[in-house]
Amino acid sequence: MNLPTKLFNAFKVNRVVKYFVLSDLVLFSGWGLVSPVFSVFVIEEVHDATLLTVGISASIYWLARSLIQMPVANMLDKTKGERDDFNVLVWGLILASVSAFILSTVESVRALYLVQILHGVAFGLYSPSWSAIFSRHLDKNRIAFDWSLNSTTLGLASGVTGFLGGYLAVNFGFDAVFVGAGIMSLVAAFLIFSAPELILPKPLKPIPPVRLDHTPRTTPH
Repeated sequence: MNLPTKLFNAFKVNRVVKYFVLSDLVLFSGWGLVSPVFSVFVIEEVHDATLLTVGISASIYWLARSLIQMPVANMLDKTKGERDDFNVLVWGLILASVSAFILSTVESVRALYLVQILHGVAFGLYSPSWSAIFSRHLDKNRIAFDWSLNSTTLGLASGVTGFLGGYLAVNFGFDAVFVGAGIMSLVAAFLIFSAPELILPKPLKPIPPVRLDHTPRTTPH
C-alpha cells in the first residue's frame, strides 16, 4: 500500500473522496509545474511576445474557463444521474493533457492564445463536473473535513511542484515542464477511470425468463 493511500485510510475518507482528491492532486501538481515558469516561457520562447502577451494569455484562459463553466454546470444539473458528470470530467482531463502537450510546441502569439482557449475549456469542463460528483459523495458529518483535505492537499502539492517546475525548466528545458503536466493530466484521468464502479450505477442483471411447466395434466376419472 503506497503512502498516499495509507494517509487517506488514516483519515477514514470514503473511496470516492479518496480517488477524487488524488486525481485533483495529480492534475494540479502537473499544472503546478507550469505556473512558476509560464511567464518566462512566453517571453523567451514565443516570437514577438511581451509582458502584455502574458497578461492577455492569462485573460483568455480565465475568460474561456468562466464562459463555459456555467452552461456546463447548468447542463449537468438538469441531467439525472452521474454518467454525464463522469464523461464531462474525463473529457476535461483529456483536453487538459492535450493543451499541455501542445504548449510545448507553441512559437507564435496566435498559437499561444488558441492553446489558452483550449486550456480554459478543459478546466471549464473539469471544475463543475468534479465538484458535482465530489459533493454528492462527501462523508456524512465530515463535509468540511473532506473539502479541507482536498484544499490542503492541493496547497502542499503547489508548494512542492512550484519549486520542481523551476528546477525542470532550468535543467531540462520548458518542454520537460509541459510534458510533465500533460502526463500528470493523463494520470489523473486514469485515476478517475479506476473508480467508475463507485460512481456509475451498476447495470441491472437481466431477469431470467420464467419457464412455464407445459406438462399435460391428467384429467381425474
